[in-house]
Amino acid sequence: MQKLSMTLPIIVASALLGACATTGSGYSRNDLHAEASVQYGVIESVRPVNVDGTHSGIGAGAGAVLGGLAGSQIGHGAGSAAGAVVGAVAGGLGGNYLENRATSTHGYEIVVRLTDQRTISVVQGAGDSLRAGDRVRVVTGADGSRVERS
Repeated sequence: MQKLSMTLPIIVASALLGACATTGSGYSRNDLHAEASVQYGVIESVRPVNVDGTHSGIGAGAGAVLGGLAGSQIGHGAGSAAGAVVGAVAGGLGGNYLENRATSTHGYEIVVRLTDQRTISVVQGAGDSLRAGDRVRVVTGADGSRVERS
């Protein structure tokens, strides 16, 4: 019971810290004063796509720690150590899976015919309001490209 009373605050703290992580669709500080090229064109097609989540290791690491702590509650001595190892492996796999699921999203592949007659494809998160035939600009910077109405 003493192990559980020490483990519970760690689990709660980990969950709260994980909930604080957010992502934004704005600009980063690195984008300040950065040059970007702008090209114009017309959208040929827009289709929804799935964008895979991240595999940063944070989910696997947190899952391994929590699984190891939970697994160590099983048995005594060697049984506790074996439970910790099995729990850590299972927690790591589960944490990696959950991280991927939590960070995957839907996006759009936008095919644009540029004014110089080249055709490009850009995958981005926003784009559901863009339609074939729309006049757009393609802004390309250090972090990639985005398509927006012109």
